[in-house]
Amino acid sequence: MTRVLAVSTAFPPHRYMQHEITEDLVSGLPPGPDRELVRRLHAATGVESRRLALPLDRYRDLGTFGDSNRLFVERAVALGAEAVEQALHDAGVRPEAVDLVVSTTVTGIATPSLEARLAARIGLRPDVRRTPLFGLGCSAGAAGLARVHDFLDGRPGGTALLLSTELCSLTLQRSDLSVANLVAGGLFGDGAAALVAVGGDGSGADDAPVRSSVPGVVATRSRLYPGTGHLLGWDVGDWGFRMVLGPELPELVRLHVAEEVESFLAVHDLKPGDVGAWICHPGGPKILDALADGLGLPAAALAPSRRALAAYGNLSSASVLQILKDVQSDPPPPGTTGLVLAFGPGFSSELVLLAW
Repeated sequence: MTRVLAVSTAFPPHRYMQHEITEDLVSGLPPGPDRELVRRLHAATGVESRRLALPLDRYRDLGTFGDSNRLFVERAVALGAEAVEQALHDAGVRPEAVDLVVSTTVTGIATPSLEARLAARIGLRPDVRRTPLFGLGCSAGAAGLARVHDFLDGRPGGTALLLSTELCSLTLQRSDLSVANLVAGGLFGDGAAALVAVGGDGSGADDAPVRSSVPGVVATRSRLYPGTGHLLGWDVGDWGFRMVLGPELPELVRLHVAEEVESFLAVHDLKPGDVGAWICHPGGPKILDALADGLGLPAAALAPSRRALAAYGNLSSASVLQILKDVQSDPPPPGTTGLVLAFGPGFSSELVLLAW
C-alpha cells in the first residue's frame, strides 16, 4: 500500500483580504452596474482572504501573456522548491532517494517543466523519473496522487514526490467582464503543495519504519463525463488563459459525481456515511453544497474544504493537498476511511480512497 509520509504547502508573502482584492478590481471598471455585480459575485464565493504571487498594485502593469508567463515560471519554481524541501524534511526523506516526481500546474507553461528546473536546486538525482501534468486543472492534485500510487504499487522500496504549483492570479483577465471571469477573479488564489509517498509498508524515511498515523492509498478512480467538455477549462488566445466555467457544473456534481462517488465506495463495501475524512476540492460554495446534497452529507463532513476556501481561496490542483495537510495535522483515528475528491476539465472527476 502506498503511504503518504508528508504533505507541505508554500504560499506567496502577499496576503489580502477578499474585500481588498474586490475593490482593486472594481476600481478599474467604469461606474455602473458591473461594479456592483463584481461585489456581489465576490461576496458569494465563501473566500475571506487569499495569497497572491505579486503585490496587488503590480497586476495593473502586467503586459502580454508572455510577460505573465515569465513571472509564472520565476515565482512557481521558487514556491515549488520551498514546498518540496519542506515536504522532504517533514517526511525524513533525502532528495536523492526520490525515484519519481509528478508535477502539475494549469496556470502557466514551462518547458523545461517546473520539476526539471528545480531538480538540481533541491538535490534530486539526475536519473529521477519525471511526469509533468498539464490540463487536468483542479483535479490534478488527486490525479497526481493516483499516478504516484500507480508507480509505487508493487514497489515497496520506492519513493515518489508530487508537486502542485498554481499561480491563478497571473491568469486573470481584467478586461473580461464575463460572469465566468468575474467569478474566477473572486475565487482563485495562489500557492504550492508537495507530497512525499513511499511504496508498501516498509521504510522510506532514512530507513525508519513508516508511521502508523499516515494514510495509505487503497484505490483510485478517474472518470470522464461525456458531452461536458465545454463546461470547464481555458479559452487560450493572444490574451493568455480565459476562464470557461459553465453554470451547469453544480447540478452536474450533484447528479453525476455524487453517483460516481457512491459507486466507487460500493466496490469497497462502503457508503458515504462510512467516510470519516472528506478531502474535497473546494470548487466554490455551490459545488460543495451540491456534493453534500447529492451524498446526504452532514455539514461537518465538508467543513475542512470550506475552511480552506475561506482562508486561501480555490488553489486549483493544490487545494486537495492543502486540505489533506490540514487533516493530517491532527490525524484521524486508526481505521478511519478517507476520500480525496476533485473535479477538472473534461468534465472529469478523480477519486482516491485512503485508510488511516
